[in-house]
Amino acid sequence: MSKVIARIKGGMGNQLFCYAAARRLALVNRAELVIDDVTGFIRDHQYRRKYLLDSFNISARKATPSERMEPFERYRRGLARFIARHRPFHQRRYVEQEGINFDPRLLDFKVKGTIYLDGLWQSEGYFKGVEDVIKRDLQIIPPQDQGNKKMAERIRSCNSICVHVRWFHKRQEGQTHRVHNLEQGYYVRAAQWIMVRVSKPHFFLFSDDPEAARQMLALPETIVTCVNHNRKDENAYADLWLMTQCKHFIIANSTFSLWGAWLAESKSKIVIAPAIKIMDGITAWGFEGQIPEAWLLL
Repeated sequence: MSKVIARIKGGMGNQLFCYAAARRLALVNRAELVIDDVTGFIRDHQYRRKYLLDSFNISARKATPSERMEPFERYRRGLARFIARHRPFHQRRYVEQEGINFDPRLLDFKVKGTIYLDGLWQSEGYFKGVEDVIKRDLQIIPPQDQGNKKMAERIRSCNSICVHVRWFHKRQEGQTHRVHNLEQGYYVRAAQWIMVRVSKPHFFLFSDDPEAARQMLALPETIVTCVNHNRKDENAYADLWLMTQCKHFIIANSTFSLWGAWLAESKSKIVIAPAIKIMDGITAWGFEGQIPEAWLLL
């Protein structure tokens, strides 16, 4: 049987993209999907990310050491990459993402034997046509603590607006270099757009710096609730689950809130995304094929 070994890496949002692209590729080729949950993290000394997809309805098995190219994984992977780069794309055994924009070549790739898939693949284009399968696989196992259960009840009981504010960098006085934080104007315009079209909205604010985010939103405190009780990366799934319970979305330039909006089951959901373009590697945003066409760019 053919096999697709997916190298998972990055934060939770990027891990979900890694999985979804590999799942579709394995599915259309009737190949086994295997998850490498180790090698994408062992040298992540800067962010110290961990594999975070055990809280989803994923049935694929984890890779064995030999499937992760161990021993001497770093050198064997480097050799596999070198060989692949000297072959036509469709003849590669190690399929590495080239560039950031959506690459349609992956959709027609024929899996023969075992292939390694290595990339972030940050576009729903990589799993178009199998969205129902992806949504079923990525059903989040709900947290069982009372705090999250009560918050979910509040979210479901009103016209809930998920607002995500992510701080990539802390602003310093006198700072002149470009940062990836969104400007306040985006959130003000998005909130005003929602206020005109949604009756009695209540904004549920998710952020790694809630107080700074509340100031960014510039709304009366009576219609804003900060969701800040889920601490640490291992509880990120609970925040994502709460996001999916919301009816409408103002997302950040973040794949985390992108997935929160994409996985939400609200039939009439409005999703507002920032109309900016950043081409800096793992924090890239607004490139070709990333934002679903039905979403509103502001």
